[in-house]
Amino acid sequence: MRPTDAAQPSPRSRGDLFLTFTWLALQGFGGVLAVAQRELVDRKRWLTRDEYLDIYSVAQILPGPNVVNFSLMFGDRFFGLSGAMASLAGMLLMPIILVLALAAVYNQFSAIPEVAGALRGMGAVAAGLMVAMAAKLLGALRSNPMGAGICAALLLASFVAVAVLRLPLVWVVLGLGVSAWGAARWCIARKEVDA
Repeated sequence: MRPTDAAQPSPRSRGDLFLTFTWLALQGFGGVLAVAQRELVDRKRWLTRDEYLDIYSVAQILPGPNVVNFSLMFGDRFFGLSGAMASLAGMLLMPIILVLALAAVYNQFSAIPEVAGALRGMGAVAAGLMVAMAAKLLGALRSNPMGAGICAALLLASFVAVAVLRLPLVWVVLGLGVSAWGAARWCIARKEVDA
């Protein structure tokens, strides 16, 4: 997944990747991918929305934390393995330091009701960030070869499977992922025949 447009801005160095992903990690309490979309697509323009969705989609289905997968693929896109390591280091170094410090502080103050309330509030903010990112990226689905109808059906099926039926995520990803892949292949083949 190398950059296709030579005129599109790109990171100047591995250090630029490291600093950018460090900044993303420090902003993204509970939802780095929402912040990454704003920073990498809207502000720095290192990716188009479609490119962001491509990387984000693959990061979602790979095992492991989505943001780790995303940072590895993004860094590799520009500087290969060393870029992937720079992005990953930027994404993880400061959060690890902060989590260790906060764990020590939390151990001292966990019995205080205000601390527990603050943590519950952070969970609501993280959920809001993810909903806002999804709403912002909906426009990119217009260019999806499956069309809005099939995308909406897959979204609804995912919601029902996870939120209503409470199916294990691995089965939802495998079942709907294979279905979505098949639908995309069919739609692409149909468009090629029509053209």
